[in-house]
Amino acid sequence: MTAELVRGENHPLSQVRLEVRVSAGRPVVAGATLSDEQGRVRGVEWVAHPGAPTLPGLEVSKQAAADHRLAFDLDALPGTVHRVSVLLALPAGVGPVRFGAVAAPFVAVTGLDGSEVASYTVTGLDTESAVVALELYRRQGAWKVRAVGQGYAGGLAELLTDQGLPEARRLADSINEAVAQGLARSVSAPPPRTPDADRSRQAAASAPGPDQPYAGPQSASGTVPPLQPPASSPYDTPGDQGASGPQPGYQGGGPAQTDPSAVPQPSAPTSGPVDYSHPGRQTSAPPPPPPTAPPAPPGQPARPVAGDATGWSMEERLYNQVWGMFEDLARSTAAYRSAVDFADSRMEQELDKALSDPRSRIGGHGDAAREAAQAKHADLVDQARAALDRDLAQLAAEADVVEPALPAAYARWDNPVWHGYRVPMEIPMAVRLGDLHLPESEELSIPMLVRLPLERGLWIDSGRAVLEDSLADSDEVRRLAMDTAVANAARLLAVYPAGEFTVHVIDPAGSAASSLAPLVRSGVLDGPPAAGATGVADVLARLTQRVDLVQMAVRGGAADSLPPGLDTAEQLLIVNDFPHGFDDRAVTQLRYLADEGPAVGVHLMLVADREDAAGYGPLLDPLWRALLRLTPVPDDHLADPWVGHAWTYEPALVPSGSRVLEQVLSQVAAARRP
Repeated sequence: MTAELVRGENHPLSQVRLEVRVSAGRPVVAGATLSDEQGRVRGVEWVAHPGAPTLPGLEVSKQAAADHRLAFDLDALPGTVHRVSVLLALPAGVGPVRFGAVAAPFVAVTGLDGSEVASYTVTGLDTESAVVALELYRRQGAWKVRAVGQGYAGGLAELLTDQGLPEARRLADSINEAVAQGLARSVSAPPPRTPDADRSRQAAASAPGPDQPYAGPQSASGTVPPLQPPASSPYDTPGDQGASGPQPGYQGGGPAQTDPSAVPQPSAPTSGPVDYSHPGRQTSAPPPPPPTAPPAPPGQPARPVAGDATGWSMEERLYNQVWGMFEDLARSTAAYRSAVDFADSRMEQELDKALSDPRSRIGGHGDAAREAAQAKHADLVDQARAALDRDLAQLAAEADVVEPALPAAYARWDNPVWHGYRVPMEIPMAVRLGDLHLPESEELSIPMLVRLPLERGLWIDSGRAVLEDSLADSDEVRRLAMDTAVANAARLLAVYPAGEFTVHVIDPAGSAASSLAPLVRSGVLDGPPAAGATGVADVLARLTQRVDLVQMAVRGGAADSLPPGLDTAEQLLIVNDFPHGFDDRAVTQLRYLADEGPAVGVHLMLVADREDAAGYGPLLDPLWRALLRLTPVPDDHLADPWVGHAWTYEPALVPSGSRVLEQVLSQVAAARRP
């Protein structure tokens, strides 16, 4: 199973002969640096780049290209090398000068058979023109990969200087010069496929020059067949399907022409970009272009289209589009609030200035100044509100087309996509845990998507802080909190492939039996909800032991030596009414699972009132901080990292009277049966 890394996350490597595949959408320069135990590059001989592409155990591309394959043999590296950094840079003087103007690069670590081990999309870049994408590092005799994503606005020179290379500026200049002189020629992404009727046949001379693409083997007459891709190729580039299949230069897959008289005469060379890629080497294709919006009438904003963000799949595009909408709403609201604050401040200054002169208080001068200041204030606020309403209308129109197109993992429970639900074969990028909105736009909700696998546990707050903002009583809030936990657990079970997600429940007093009924009746739980001190101790002991075993296996590089009966699926533990029924040992084990569990696939969902655990004092503060707090009723407690808005979170509950939860869980249970 491929690990989709986020910045700073690491993953063990079980192989030493690997490839790092880079897809950037436009030509980039790829390289690698070797560093010692202190992280320093000892000299230019420890840098692989297009001008010097080969080092012991390492080979990089000789050209700037949209797609790269870097080869690694970690056992062949010098013994003093403890870290290998994979570098990407934009060619100097060619095209964009910052990564913020291009699509986010995608890097994947694969085995020699092409199976992906880990992948990382380098996001968050802006003015940087060079970036350390990944690093492969040695830890306790085993190799790991870490997603770095460290960018440098100063380009390769700044990047190499940061890695301790004294000759960084000179080496960066030589790399850029090699690219400029053609030692590493840029290869653009393949052009989109045109209809067969519109393709023009091309031919190359018998000896291709520097401005002509390689055209495959020559025929007996010294000429070559016209360049034409097979019918199944998605791009107009030469292909190679083996000696017995269609050869480069032939359309449709007919037999290769060996009779010189049967070879069509070459047509005049056509102008266009030069393709320096080898026809027999397969490279990963870039993602297809996103759908484009139909042309809008003059003076009208473009009509929104679902999935028009960047990404390698529709799922990734929708994910990026949803969070793009989130950022747009945050910025538009911040601009409105800033304009209102400015209008308030300006009105106060004008009133202070008008009334500071005693003469203005005589007659109607003061009243006139006050009315003028208030009129200016109202005009500024109206302009700001009109701009906000315009942005909200555009975002609402986008939400109207995006929401129906969302896959099940991103969709609300009332979305028709759940009625056609089938157990998936792959883990999605993210899962929806609720909706977010702001006071200025209560009718516009943005899906709250959380990446998978979960990086933090969840805390469903059933406490007094929730009661203050709710009309429900204490018992009702506790029931709603458990309903929220069950709905989220069911969604996680539904979006994972069969057998790859296991749910455990601790309900010491049995008070959540009604809320847990859908999970219990469908048979999707690992076992009946644990009750009493004995049940609590048994579940915590099993999960703690699992965390210990997996951690030891990962650290020792022996992931294949786990006990045969160990459940390797992702684990979720739902705990109701914490800390009732927990002794000091159980509390310590729960803290351990919250801290160490997510890294090895054990996740916690706590349904609790923090005030009930006040007797433990600061002992449990790390536990609460390690969990993402959610509420069973709408509550404005989540803040974004851009402008710090207090977003109102609304849980993703199943509509009253709907049986979609039972239907989905029944399919999950059926798929889990052998």
